[in-house]
Amino acid sequence: MMTLYGYWRSSASYRVRIALAMKGIEVAHVPVNLRKGEQGEAAHFARNAQGFVPVLELEDSTRLTQSLAILDYLDAIEAEPPLLPGDPILRAKILGAALTIASDVSPIQNLSVLKYIRAEHGCDDAAVTAWCRHWIAKGFNALEEIAQTTETEFLYTDRPACFEICLIPQVYNARRFGVDMDAFPRLSAMDEACRKLPAFIAAAPESQADAV
Repeated sequence: MMTLYGYWRSSASYRVRIALAMKGIEVAHVPVNLRKGEQGEAAHFARNAQGFVPVLELEDSTRLTQSLAILDYLDAIEAEPPLLPGDPILRAKILGAALTIASDVSPIQNLSVLKYIRAEHGCDDAAVTAWCRHWIAKGFNALEEIAQTTETEFLYTDRPACFEICLIPQVYNARRFGVDMDAFPRLSAMDEACRKLPAFIAAAPESQADAV
């Protein structure tokens, strides 16, 4: 059995949990408590030189990092349901939207970034919250504009795919930081639809054994 090293509230870990549940792939879950600094311990650096989560350890001890790379691997070993379509243009559009979250929006809300702006720039809780709201809203404004041009239930598709796997964890974070999701009706509708599905329920932070 594969092993997933992650944290219950990590967006990147959440993405991988959704993909695993969608594909029906069982893994052993090993928590890495980011709040306690376990990602900075030698044992975890041996798994990932960046000290990030998630890490997917395969049965032969190969370790994979970066959530979208792990999603790509899961798509390669288990075709159904596909996380990205075969059509090259549609694939690029969905991947581009997913990367807007995974590469542009999510990283600058990572715990390590928020700790840095607190320590190095004297940001208090209000300033950190304002920082997060600004960058989430900036990304969501662009994605909502794209979503408003599509007629499918989800972004370009009639079932959740790679984009929704990235979106739902980011909406979870948006609500944590008090972002007004009423400003993003199409994204909110996708979030509501996804969170009713078994795979998304199983992967949700509150469903994890290490949730505290």
